[in-house]
Amino acid sequence: MILYAVFFHDASAFLLFGMLLISLISFWDDISSLPSRVRLLVHLLAVTALLYSVNAFQSLPIWLIPIVYILIIGIINAYNFMDGINGITGLYSLIILCSLLYVNERIVSFADSAFIICPIIASIVFLFFNFRKKAKCFAGDVGSVSIGFWILALLLMLILKTESLTYILFLAVYGVDTVLTIIHRLLLRQNIFEPHRLHFYQILANERKVPHLIVSALYALVQLLVNCLVLFSSLDFIYIFILVALPLIMIYVITKPILMPKRALS
Repeated sequence: MILYAVFFHDASAFLLFGMLLISLISFWDDISSLPSRVRLLVHLLAVTALLYSVNAFQSLPIWLIPIVYILIIGIINAYNFMDGINGITGLYSLIILCSLLYVNERIVSFADSAFIICPIIASIVFLFFNFRKKAKCFAGDVGSVSIGFWILALLLMLILKTESLTYILFLAVYGVDTVLTIIHRLLLRQNIFEPHRLHFYQILANERKVPHLIVSALYALVQLLVNCLVLFSSLDFIYIFILVALPLIMIYVITKPILMPKRALS
């Protein structure tokens, strides 16, 4: 975001401000754990800056604004929770960003291309050091939260431009894993705000010892297939949603109990 603002001066000051806020608080949290209420307050300020920068307060009905706040903050944190193995954040982000670039260049222009190309380059460079059995660097909270915020900014621009929710499916794989894992933990009567290792990718990598890079590549590949369906299908949103969500939910619900050790099921 900073690189973009330096070289492309039409960058929104409010969007940059939001990005800096959420990056700084995440970096601070990486160094020294912060109270959750402090993080939440800063996230609220950052999301407010984001919504203002894309004119969401003027474009959306008032009743929808609180829901958008909850969704954006939830997705940002989900993006952070999903950053648990080598390569997953970089590959997954690269798939989404390349899909967004395709939309911007071939379907509808919703943002300056440089605003998409910059994080693509950053993701490729990051993957060079992270997509390894023994990674040489990690995203941390600052990396995963920042790229999640950036991608959400782009998705919000696209959704407001097209008035179509279909593009939210660019986050389908992470979304299904996160939502169903939360439901699973609630059923186990666990505190969903405490650290855990119950995400589907964590079961594959930690319990079943599937190599991290294979799990990361699998998540990226499945999301790529979903994105292709979104991009090239003429079906309405509800039908695409069912075609995407139902198989992902079935895979999660059917295979997770088989893969998990018995001690973790109760």
